[in-house]
Amino acid sequence: MNDSVEARELLYEGKAKKLFATSDPDLLLQYFKDDATAFNAKKRGTIAEKGVINNAVSEVFFRLLEREGVPTHFVRRLDDRRMLVKRLEIVPVEVVVRNVIAGSLAKRLGLDEGKPLPEPIVEFFYKSDPLDDPMINAWHVLVLGMATKPELDRMVALTLRTNAVLRPFLAARDIVLVDMKLEFGRHHGEILLGDEICPDTCRFWDSSSGEKMDKDRFRRDLGRVEEAYQEIARRVGA
Repeated sequence: MNDSVEARELLYEGKAKKLFATSDPDLLLQYFKDDATAFNAKKRGTIAEKGVINNAVSEVFFRLLEREGVPTHFVRRLDDRRMLVKRLEIVPVEVVVRNVIAGSLAKRLGLDEGKPLPEPIVEFFYKSDPLDDPMINAWHVLVLGMATKPELDRMVALTLRTNAVLRPFLAARDIVLVDMKLEFGRHHGEILLGDEICPDTCRFWDSSSGEKMDKDRFRRDLGRVEEAYQEIARRVGA
């Protein structure tokens, strides 16, 4: 692989990242922004150096997962804000795995936030900003052709494996992995874990104090957002 990778045309710009084509049709440049959004972009702001931290933290997690047999789109981190990744045909389904009751699960079911679950819960959401990413089930995914049964089974298996790898890694660093949102895509017919894994896409709580160390600090106007992101990066060695 050629080490001198140059960004070409912008293919996509989302709330947190930009994707650029490269001279290799199988590879893309993923650029991490400082823009912060919540409630499907109804709340907007900026978190200083968020892109730099999320790029570095994602690299740590992707490298760990690859070592543990979870195939990802990660190729290498190029600099503070750019990551070289494999081009994916994104499956329009966000897979959320929950270990502790929090966020929309608590709200939807009237449950107390903070109670550990006896085992992980996996949920699916349709990736659609105009529709506010509605919750769906496996029937929707299959009948509406978002993914095949083998692909969906593979996504669930990789989600649970990712959770099983990251939970003890984080626990050893006094971090509770409350829940996380994962995205997957097809690369030459294989389902790979894509997007990013960072305080934007996970809920991280301090094991001792229960303090939130993720984007909930931005969502809920808790303050010290940058410090929380920096502390996660420090603890995971990013």
